[in-house]
Amino acid sequence: MARPPSYVRDEVIRAAERQFRTTGYNGTSVDDIATATGLGRGSLYAAFGDKHGLFLRAMEAYFTRLEQSAAEALTGPDDGALERLRLFLLAAVHGVPLGPDVAPADNRAATVCLSAKTALELGTTDPEAARRVNAGLDTVEAALAACVRAAQRNGDLDPNADPDELGWLLLTIVRGIDVIGAAGRGPRCLTSIAERAFACLPVQTTNAHTKRRDGNRSESARNRA
Repeated sequence: MARPPSYVRDEVIRAAERQFRTTGYNGTSVDDIATATGLGRGSLYAAFGDKHGLFLRAMEAYFTRLEQSAAEALTGPDDGALERLRLFLLAAVHGVPLGPDVAPADNRAATVCLSAKTALELGTTDPEAARRVNAGLDTVEAALAACVRAAQRNGDLDPNADPDELGWLLLTIVRGIDVIGAAGRGPRCLTSIAERAFACLPVQTTNAHTKRRDGNRSESARNRA
């Protein structure tokens, strides 16, 4: 039995996305897409109009997954918010914030964020692509800022720090890790970048000390009882 057309269409879009992410928009030909997707030129034109139409579909699918992945990684109880921020940074070492179906870490050219690649290549020449890039970045930054606010409510981050400024800072670091990794830096270097970036957050160390102290007191009280 043939698979539903919608399922095949999704597969084609994902294959095209991987090709665009690896070679960029201008570096990808219709023949490249045909090879990547297994469809002929005529079928591609009939389904998506042209290369630009398929590119916009691929961008939409990519950003939808990216936004969902960020929300899932960063949403949760306040008392785990600071750790979620740390794990989000570390996940960038292996391209995990890009969502599912990314290339393995030994092929970093294919894990570079499509938003960063598109912004650099088409940001000033393709208004439709630029709008989707900015909308996607805004959504991920908002998820990061919300996680920062959760950490502030829990007393783990300085309440006077601007959550949006920290959100953009963390997003910039994650995207920078993508680029540095694509340039050939290995996991050890990328992990060091992520850890150092996390260490720069305005952590409320006194609060952490207080929690440990109170925890020790509670444990002592339980032992005495």
